[in-house]
Amino acid sequence: MKRILVTGGAGFIGANFVHYLIEHSDAHITILDSLTYAGNLASLRGIPAAQLSTVIGDITDAPLVDELVSPSDAVVHFAAESHNDNSLFDPRPFLETNVVGTYTLLEAVRRHDVRFHHISTDEVYGDLELDDPNRFTDTTPYNPSSPYSSTKAASDLLVRAWVRSFGVRATISNCSNNYGPYQHVEKFIPRQITNILAGVRPKLYGSGHNVRDWIHVDDHSSAVWEILRRGTPGRTYLIGADGERNNHDVLEMILVLMGRDPAAFDTVTDRPGHDLRYAIDASVLREELGWRPAHQDLSAGLAQTISWYRDNTWWWKDAKVATEERYVLQEAMLAAPGLHNDGDAS
Repeated sequence: MKRILVTGGAGFIGANFVHYLIEHSDAHITILDSLTYAGNLASLRGIPAAQLSTVIGDITDAPLVDELVSPSDAVVHFAAESHNDNSLFDPRPFLETNVVGTYTLLEAVRRHDVRFHHISTDEVYGDLELDDPNRFTDTTPYNPSSPYSSTKAASDLLVRAWVRSFGVRATISNCSNNYGPYQHVEKFIPRQITNILAGVRPKLYGSGHNVRDWIHVDDHSSAVWEILRRGTPGRTYLIGADGERNNHDVLEMILVLMGRDPAAFDTVTDRPGHDLRYAIDASVLREELGWRPAHQDLSAGLAQTISWYRDNTWWWKDAKVATEERYVLQEAMLAAPGLHNDGDAS
């Protein structure tokens, strides 16, 4: 694969994957990104210009998508509207990008017989009870609980249908919660880190007992690369690093690593429908492709992530102001009668 098209390559996970490709392949990478608020070309600094082409455009633009897909050897589809809270206030962009955009890409790879890998989330499976010993597998029934996860579930099903109906050479991966550099400050871990750096007490929803299965973004990138090169078309692979931690413990860990009192946070009213627990069974990926995560020490990974945000204030400071203003507005809207929120900010 000498020519790889990466959609959403200026976003958090997409940009990290592009950096990973530069280190582990000699492929020429074309990025297609609409540069919404969550996209940042600064995340691609340091990549040799000879290996990278950047196209600012929308994945729902069929002529543009066709033009970019036709010379490609593979398409890795990261582009998505991904923040649960935003999907509850305005679902339409999630339908356009996650459903129509994925359809547009599938039609293009179908026409040109191009290898396709679709990036998805464990949130399509809903959530598990805190005391449930089970984990999500590739046979777990879909049970999405927000507009975001519903549109990602729809996009997964489109990929499966195009594989079966039209023979598209596609794979899917459903990954657990990522953390690491270049993550937008609206997300749980970077929001807590940047609050502390800005001298603001972090906030924790409810008791903080909601569990997420954390994985370092570099491990996600390495898993996707293995799937792209050696995965079986038509297969769904779950990506996880056995990183289950509840939000309370993660926040305390961040505070301690940053030299603060582990109790130096405020609790706020939990959000209705807040998913309880996500947990990934990645045994198929490990057994079939031999993949193993390199960052299984969450404390060490968080320490590296904290250092990155501390050293790169220029990257996040403007987004931080806009994000916190948006949260204030959303909290005011939530207080209005008849509005319900079912997402989680992690």
